[in-house]
Amino acid sequence: MTPTAILLCYVALALVDLGWGLFLSVLNYRNVARRGGAVPEALRGSVGAEDAAKAAAYSKARMRLHLVESPALTALVVAAAAFGLFGLLDGLVASLVAREGSAGAFWRGAAFLGALMLAQWLLSLPFSLYSTFSLEKRYGFNTTKAGTWLLDLLKGLLLSAALGLPLLYLLYAFIDRAGSLWWLEAAAIFALIQLLLSLIYPLVIAPLFNKFSPLPEGSLSARIAELATRLEFRVSGVFVMDSSKRTRHSNAYFTGLGRAKRIVLFDTLVSRMSEEEVLAVLAHEIGHEKKRHVRKMTAVSIAFSFLGFWILDLMMGWKELYAAFSFAEPSKHALLLILSLLSGPATFFLTPAFSAWSRRHEHQADAYAARAAGAGALSSALIGLNRENASNLWPHPLYSFWYYSHPTLSERLEAIGKAGSL
Repeated sequence: MTPTAILLCYVALALVDLGWGLFLSVLNYRNVARRGGAVPEALRGSVGAEDAAKAAAYSKARMRLHLVESPALTALVVAAAAFGLFGLLDGLVASLVAREGSAGAFWRGAAFLGALMLAQWLLSLPFSLYSTFSLEKRYGFNTTKAGTWLLDLLKGLLLSAALGLPLLYLLYAFIDRAGSLWWLEAAAIFALIQLLLSLIYPLVIAPLFNKFSPLPEGSLSARIAELATRLEFRVSGVFVMDSSKRTRHSNAYFTGLGRAKRIVLFDTLVSRMSEEEVLAVLAHEIGHEKKRHVRKMTAVSIAFSFLGFWILDLMMGWKELYAAFSFAEPSKHALLLILSLLSGPATFFLTPAFSAWSRRHEHQADAYAARAAGAGALSSALIGLNRENASNLWPHPLYSFWYYSHPTLSERLEAIGKAGSL
């Protein structure tokens, strides 16, 4: 293929990906707007009209933001590719980072990719600020102070550099020294690093952004210990995260691997839910572990990592590919950029398959929790989470089929009722 043909294929894929996403978003928006503040039949008696109206208004506001942000950012990226801006940036970086050898190639690549990350952040900044300090505040969710937001930003930048630079150097070293099977060895090493990061994340990284306090002794902690013992589930501890200093949204999750697994409860969840509801949410998360969902998803992630490294190796010598994106010569950093540009548009059709797989996991975890902690408590907890987060009560079926990693609330309640009666 000629460079022009390659570029046209990329532009076409990007526009198809964008167009399909916007089409689904418009369907979703119109479905919510048409229903207004009505309560779905399955939720009548459980969700009030005021909560339903807030969920509809909040969902529409977020969708309006997406309908502006998504085409704007996609248009900028496609324009940068079409008008050769990536090649111009590469030439500018080469003139500023004039070093020879592998060290020079690494620092040139790091500077190029760092400049792109900075540009992406700057372009996304207005949307992020509006979402956090206007939209979320308008609906009573945002509690983030400007100082907290800036400190999070600084920590994120430092963490990205601390992790990203060594990983990029490691990748360059494998490409330069590991021979024709570099991609296989690199994929294996990076898979181990991924597992290592999963182990250290709850212990080292997460505490950089939030405070995690052991759940105080009392009725709830005793009942959690009893539940974990009854379900033969071992964790290193139960912690409450100070999420309320950033948001009023509620959630709970497990993090870590092996003996480093810990239960994390948002402080907003602990303060608003009954003990029975908290236990049901935890039973749902335990269900994920018992069904080995995390391990399966990690295995798939690692498999796609191997696939990505293999594709990187196949594309490395394709000179027309570099020329299509206006690079004067092949380079590792150019290939990393091109692969990141192509990966989304080229694989968007896989989204519903992964969404369906995730929804199946959620149904399985719900069924486990319904039997372990009671269908009534789990249903009540999910309704409460939906209310506290103002989640969409009327997603369009095609939109939820394509994007939703969780079943809709109505679908979950129906399935939980059946599981609880078994």
